[in-house]
Amino acid sequence: MCTALTPTKVGSLAADLAALLDHDGYLLLRGAVPEAWRDLLHAAFEAGVVGDEQWAAPKAPGWRHALVDLNPTVRETCRLPPLLSVAGHMLEGPFFLAQVEGREPLPDGGHQPLHRDGAGLRAVSAMVFLDDYGPANGATRVVPRPLDQGDPDETLSQTLAGEAGDILVFDADLLHGATRNVSGARRRSLLLNFLPERDRAAEDAYRAVRNVRMDNGEVFAP
Repeated sequence: MCTALTPTKVGSLAADLAALLDHDGYLLLRGAVPEAWRDLLHAAFEAGVVGDEQWAAPKAPGWRHALVDLNPTVRETCRLPPLLSVAGHMLEGPFFLAQVEGREPLPDGGHQPLHRDGAGLRAVSAMVFLDDYGPANGATRVVPRPLDQGDPDETLSQTLAGEAGDILVFDADLLHGATRNVSGARRRSLLLNFLPERDRAAEDAYRAVRNVRMDNGEVFAP
């Protein structure tokens, strides 16, 4: 994959938000996705839903998955300035969008054990919520960094709630996990991650396994 010659500059994160992010290990960007984009993102998700057999690596049961990384509105969502500012603050150097896909917990499905997307790795994960979310429809729970004792402890987790258009950005080493969709209400989201530019070669080796089809050559620089 050809890397962009001139990095795209990323704005700095406001001091109060940076302090909150550094303390908790995550930041919830309320209403970050323009309202005019939301129907387009819903359509992109629905058009991209494919069965488990169309993914190179097995997918967890209890979820609906969507291939969305070629959709232009999805790509622009991944480039929203507030999102890039958070990623830039966390990674502190050139980085790139490694992957984006759609996920939705099925009715009575979606529960995940508390886990880390990348234990000990320098990486940023983000979830773009396409529907309102809360404890009833499979919202994400997190263990804020000050409460993290190392081993997963459900008593320390906090379940998030909010509206379509919110974006959760978090350190890939943060303990988190989805809850069970007990109500059966829609809870579509985009899951994406940013990695340091120095890790590009290693990540590109797994493009096929991750069903990454997009050109991810753009480099972002804080």
